[in-house]
Amino acid sequence: MKIEIKRSTARGEVVAPPSKSLAHRYLICAALAEGVSVISNVDFSEDILATIDCIKALGADVKISGRKVTVTGRGRSFKKGETVFSCRESGSTVRFFMPVSMMLCESAVFTGSGRLMERPFSVYEDICREESIDFEKHEGGIFVSGKLIKNAFSIPGDISSQFVTGLMYALALSGKGGKITLTGNIESRSYINLTMGAFKAFGVKAEFSGEREIMIEPGNFKNTDITVEGDASNAAFLDAFNLAGGSVSVTGLNKDSAQGDMIYKKYFNMLLSVKRPKIDISDCPDLGPVLMAVLSLRGGGGILTGTKRLKIKESDRGVAMAEELEKFGIKVQVGDNSIEIFEGSLQAPKTILSGHNDHRIVMALSVCLSVTGGEITGTEAVKKSFPDYFSVIKGLGIEVIEDGMD
Repeated sequence: MKIEIKRSTARGEVVAPPSKSLAHRYLICAALAEGVSVISNVDFSEDILATIDCIKALGADVKISGRKVTVTGRGRSFKKGETVFSCRESGSTVRFFMPVSMMLCESAVFTGSGRLMERPFSVYEDICREESIDFEKHEGGIFVSGKLIKNAFSIPGDISSQFVTGLMYALALSGKGGKITLTGNIESRSYINLTMGAFKAFGVKAEFSGEREIMIEPGNFKNTDITVEGDASNAAFLDAFNLAGGSVSVTGLNKDSAQGDMIYKKYFNMLLSVKRPKIDISDCPDLGPVLMAVLSLRGGGGILTGTKRLKIKESDRGVAMAEELEKFGIKVQVGDNSIEIFEGSLQAPKTILSGHNDHRIVMALSVCLSVTGGEITGTEAVKKSFPDYFSVIKGLGIEVIEDGMD
């Protein structure tokens, strides 16, 4: 779908959408508990729908009413035979469920769309090789057959925290707990903390022992009722309109949240006081596109470090944003683990922008377009995490014209 955004200013108050990261975790915990859990304030993005599909595949009963999801979990019981997990384009979903399948399923097939199956799975491939578990990539997806036996794993700390969370679920399901040791530099610790918080809410104790060891104690997930808090990652795009001349108040965020992306407020404030800031996003890579956008808006440029994981998202985000910002007249240099945005003023793009099939690229570019005006294709990508995004910014006064065709 193609959308035109006219030069316009955002004003008003808006509630942050529910946290996708927490909704994933709560839904899986509910499915792995015995009994009925109610998860409130759920936004049904494509990623969350993928996780709902997968807990149904495990045999959980799911009922949806408004923004409320009622889950009747199965504990450690499971369906016999091969289980198919349809993960759409959700990296969290596929990486969370793979180790779960190795504990509960006789065999499993994981399918997905977009770049999902191109993403790295080497951590799981290595573990499967060590434990003689079949792990086969083929055109239709990934086939896994076998059971995890070990209850102690050592994996690099600088890989996606989604692998860590997946193994935490597996160890919780083992009935004997276990240990995960993180080696080297540890990134995205905040996402691991989110998993620990979700486990605690559902009755399983998991915590860091020292800096590098995660201990999961034996125990069963317990059904509970819980409400999903506001999402800092997506709130950042709404708050970014303030750096584009707007006056937007974003409510619904938990000031004591464990979400690492809550740091966006500190980074935005830094942009107002430091001409060429240097910002480390190794613990909050999802902020990469919006920070590139606001650095361009402010005109003074800056440097992002810890950017290597932007390459393996829905798009190669650093390269994609650099390509689109050049259409605004902004020069960007993308390195292996850093991105430099050079000083310059945004100019109205003379060509149509591309969303690169990436929700965060589309939303970041929309903030820039509110200043210059212009068109962008592939805007349907926002359904992945924030389906109502364009309706929300229209409500704030951003003039959005939907073409419906690319």
